[in-house]
Amino acid sequence: MPRAIVLGGGMVGRVIACELARDYAWDVAVVDAREDSLKAAMAAAARIGVKIRPMAADLSDPGTVKNIASGADMVFGALPSRYGHAALRAVLEAGKNYCDISFMSEEARELDELAKQKGVTAIVDCGVAPGMSNLLAAHASQELERCDELSIMVGGLPKERRWPFEYKAGFAPWDVIEEYTRPSRIVEQGKMVVREALSEPELIDLPGVGTVEAFNTDGLRSIADTLKVPTMREKTLRYPGHIELMRVLRHIGLFSLEAIEVPVAAGTPAPAGHMLAKVRPRDVLAALMFPQWTYQPGEKDLTVMRIEARGVKAGAATTIRWDLYDELDEATGFTSMSRTTAFPAVVVGTMIAAGRLKRPGVAAPEMLGIAPSRDEIVREVLAGLEKRGVRFVKTEIKG
Repeated sequence: MPRAIVLGGGMVGRVIACELARDYAWDVAVVDAREDSLKAAMAAAARIGVKIRPMAADLSDPGTVKNIASGADMVFGALPSRYGHAALRAVLEAGKNYCDISFMSEEARELDELAKQKGVTAIVDCGVAPGMSNLLAAHASQELERCDELSIMVGGLPKERRWPFEYKAGFAPWDVIEEYTRPSRIVEQGKMVVREALSEPELIDLPGVGTVEAFNTDGLRSIADTLKVPTMREKTLRYPGHIELMRVLRHIGLFSLEAIEVPVAAGTPAPAGHMLAKVRPRDVLAALMFPQWTYQPGEKDLTVMRIEARGVKAGAATTIRWDLYDELDEATGFTSMSRTTAFPAVVVGTMIAAGRLKRPGVAAPEMLGIAPSRDEIVREVLAGLEKRGVRFVKTEIKG
């Protein structure tokens, strides 16, 4: 029985662990420092009738990650972005294959040589977006004789809109704020350009969800240089009104990680001699806003994505489109965002573990979409997702 270690027991990590135990009968341990996350993972496993092992450990310590990974046949990463890169290095140093969904800001591919030296395969950004967006965009670009433009639009939303945010976080709220602050890299006329996060909003109508706002985010990531397409951009989708509210919060400094001084007790300005405390505005925002961004048990969410590759096929202008619409799975209680993010990692990770996807080094999913065996890989991944109720629909549009 293969032994799997899942680093991180949050909303996505617990789904990875449960699915490995349910569909593949693996010996699965889920690792997290937070007792509440481990309890939630165990409760999720009990709800669907599988067994996973909880393991308490500080995954911010690379030495701990390396030691834990050493005992596994396959390692899956579902950590907050700030721990992703160090964990990747630690797993590679342990000589273990890795499939990761962490939205790390660092360049994962700089560890490519280490992975090759160890003879292990690491696929990073292997969720829904980045992840399936990379894989299908790359594959679609290869189907065209000439690909002129790639567009990716994706969002995780509550099924029911509620004032004031009309949004809840389907993954780590800290990483959501990263999307609202990190400059967006896009490709225009073959050159990399940078746009402010939350910029260039536009309204789009999509089946199943209606009118949504799309805005620039830094979602192209590795695609920006691995795919040679003149125009590429990724936009995040939210219900109308959310973007403007986030821009206001950012403008007044509430997303800042720079500490400011505030009075310890009420009173502005602080009385003479009164003590001041240093706080980071984002920490205050996290304490006040993030609880309101948390899904309650059974509360429905949805994931919507559209990928379009535009160019020429058989001498005619052609658009290849992939659409995804997915909702909470009421039978398991798994949110749509956790399912659509976890399942690609499960499918790809088990392909790596079985030896069907062996390419030593660190790679993002688009490299699978342009590989010589890309058609077979894409078919297997899509079949694995559809088996779990996540369905991508392809449309080819002429003209």
